[in-house]
Amino acid sequence: MFNWTASAWPILASAALKSTLVLGAAWLIAYLLRGRTAGARHMVWTASAAALVALPLLSVALPALRVRLANAVLPADAGIVFRATAATAAEAAGAAAAQQAPAGRTAATQAPARGIDGKLALMLLWMVGIAAGFLQMLAAWAMLWRTRRAARVSPDQGEADTLAFHLGIDHPVQVLETSSGMPMTFGVLRPTVLLPREARAWSGERRRVVLLHELAHVLRGDAVTHLLGRTALVLHWWNPLAWTMWREFLKERERATDDLVLRAGTTASDYAGHLLEIARTMQVRPASAAAGVAMARRSQLEGRLLAILDGRTARGQQGRAATVGAVVLAIAIMAPLAAVRAQSQAEQNAPPAVEATILAANAQKNHDILDQAAVAYEQLRKFAEAQKLRQASLSLTEQVSGQLSKDYAIALVKLGDLARKRGAYQESTDYYTKALEQGDRPEVFSALMNLGRDSWRGDVSGVLGRLLTINKDPAKALEYLTRARNVASNGNDLGTAMTWMAMVRQADPEGAAEADSIYRGAMASEEPDSAAQALTLDFYAQYLNTHDRAEEAAVLEARAKAIHTARAAALSPVLASWSQAVRVGGGVTAPSLLSKIEPEYSEEARATKLQGTVLVKVVVDTDGLAKDIQVLKSQGMGLDEQAVIAITQWKFKPGMKDGVPVPVLAQIEINFRLK
Repeated sequence: MFNWTASAWPILASAALKSTLVLGAAWLIAYLLRGRTAGARHMVWTASAAALVALPLLSVALPALRVRLANAVLPADAGIVFRATAATAAEAAGAAAAQQAPAGRTAATQAPARGIDGKLALMLLWMVGIAAGFLQMLAAWAMLWRTRRAARVSPDQGEADTLAFHLGIDHPVQVLETSSGMPMTFGVLRPTVLLPREARAWSGERRRVVLLHELAHVLRGDAVTHLLGRTALVLHWWNPLAWTMWREFLKERERATDDLVLRAGTTASDYAGHLLEIARTMQVRPASAAAGVAMARRSQLEGRLLAILDGRTARGQQGRAATVGAVVLAIAIMAPLAAVRAQSQAEQNAPPAVEATILAANAQKNHDILDQAAVAYEQLRKFAEAQKLRQASLSLTEQVSGQLSKDYAIALVKLGDLARKRGAYQESTDYYTKALEQGDRPEVFSALMNLGRDSWRGDVSGVLGRLLTINKDPAKALEYLTRARNVASNGNDLGTAMTWMAMVRQADPEGAAEADSIYRGAMASEEPDSAAQALTLDFYAQYLNTHDRAEEAAVLEARAKAIHTARAAALSPVLASWSQAVRVGGGVTAPSLLSKIEPEYSEEARATKLQGTVLVKVVVDTDGLAKDIQVLKSQGMGLDEQAVIAITQWKFKPGMKDGVPVPVLAQIEINFRLK
């Protein structure tokens, strides 16, 4: 089931607010132009309709303009709720997963199936209304198209050609005779005037007035603006101001057309009489009103007659160029408004500006300021900013401590780690190599480990294989890993280095027995029930399975799973609310995700090409954080822990019951995939 409220509700809410702002501005301008011509006011409503049509298109096409002030009125994009995907190259080291999950997915919860909530119901109603509106327009267009095909050329075609010439219409306008109906103009590319058969019984003056009116619509391009205004109404049918705009649009259009007829020499009283008689004796077919421009609507007749007979009314006209210019201007003004979005939680908590941070750190001679800001940018996946901060930290460290210092080596290693996250593997190798030039020390442990793993996996294929300029070299890998073992500052690091040494040796048929001994030594050096020991157990179990020692492997797999589960629980915040967690349904609404950090692939899972889904049970507490995280489906190899680490950084909008936040039970799937 798709969580439409997570992705589409902000669009509807933002569109409602922005369209209301546009229509409010149009109302103000139209009011200020109340003493001007109807054509000028109709131009305003046409421009506002164009802005409303452009609003959803620009909102999708333009990059988001995140404005903190918009958070007060616009909802933040909810993003993905309860599902994420970590994707990585099958054998690339250290690449952080930043790939989004399919939009709009919801997680399974342990609650029974729930009904449609209020926001989702509104979204469905909105889409149904839009679909119905466009179907109505399509049906009206098809009906008038069939009517035009079945109609015959009117005997008044010659009179219409003469009037069109005097009005300045430079393209042919067909006048057709239909069986019945209100006089109407139809067609964008082929403008056509439809007259009922009973028009033959009219006086010559009435036929002239009717033809003048319909040709005025053609001259003004009202078939095009009618389509534009109707589309705006369909897209924003739920907004009462859009319906008011539509009524004003039609009213001012007809008054502007009446002004053209009067300026052509028709007496106001005679024209009013003809219009009244036509409206009295003829009806507009509702089915055709969505596509055609009818001559008279009874609901507007009184106001039109008063305007026709009022000699003080201004009767100038706006040219097509002015209308096109107003439309273009409205869309241009609409563009920045459409791009405005509320900031996400992560953006609201954005780290300080890069340049200001560098200046402050240099002034205080404190590279820790730069390192802390770089970490914040890395969490936001803004690697360019993080890279600039890391490089500034390296330069500052060199100035303060010198190239042979421990801090300088650490800065190089961190730059290498960041390069791997960006996918710049050769650059990462260069930084690590430069760090090792400072000598083997505990600070370069991770550099030695990564270089060792890269050497062991040197046969990377595809694009990454072309980026990595190293060849598979088990001897070189063993050298790096041995050096890492020698500089390890604790038992867990020592065990990790030995575990990878065992993996390299077990790939050599002559080193299988030695690998068994190294694995045992790694487990002995590691802290009991530590993450490092769990990973060693995972690898050793795989080794045992490949050597027909399945019973021993099963024991190790069970121990590893227990450690992974306990480690994942230890990484999870504890539920602080005194209330008992509840399930969605029975008046309890589901939480929605405000911001998330994508999980990273562990080196161990990447090395073994492990893919799968980690399924966890959580309680989304009243403060919007996931707590009491329990692994229901484990993958091991560090993926469980990576999933929990990511989820603890997610920010939710809490579930609600009777308008009050409540802790809600949910399940979250983290999919780990190799690209």
